[in-house]
Amino acid sequence: MTTHADSPPTAPARPPVRRRASTGARVLAGAGAVGGLTVLGLAAWITPDAAGHGTHTQLGLPDCAWAQAFDKPCATCGMTTSFSYASHGDLLGSAATQPFGFLLAVMTAAGVWGAGHVAATGSMIGVAAARLLNAKVLWGSVALLLIAWAYKFVTWTGSTGGL
Repeated sequence: MTTHADSPPTAPARPPVRRRASTGARVLAGAGAVGGLTVLGLAAWITPDAAGHGTHTQLGLPDCAWAQAFDKPCATCGMTTSFSYASHGDLLGSAATQPFGFLLAVMTAAGVWGAGHVAATGSMIGVAAARLLNAKVLWGSVALLLIAWAYKFVTWTGSTGGL
């Protein structure tokens, strides 16, 4: 028979360890938040082109050489317009213009909030978010981009007038 005296000693209970992001990670998150906010701010500053493409020229960028050469949309055609619609609060217009652009605009907005939270509080949520960037997600994103490109081919109205 064992007695209480024969039991192994127990270690004192430790308080839970609360991990925080490093200073470097917080600075990087802050830079990411500012970068995303800058993109969304520029998108809100410009007016989405009703043609569904060509909005980028308001930023001083040249016309799309692909669209001019082939009179077909490039893989990123309508992204700036989609971001602009989303930044103006027209989510349906954003999705109808360029579905992948809509997805990126929403993810950019979510990223601004998440990165800002990490920068301000030292939260480790950024580590969890970074784990989502695996090969399956990246290949899935490429597939969604290609599907959205096919959608732009179907809805393409031509490169005349502002591209």
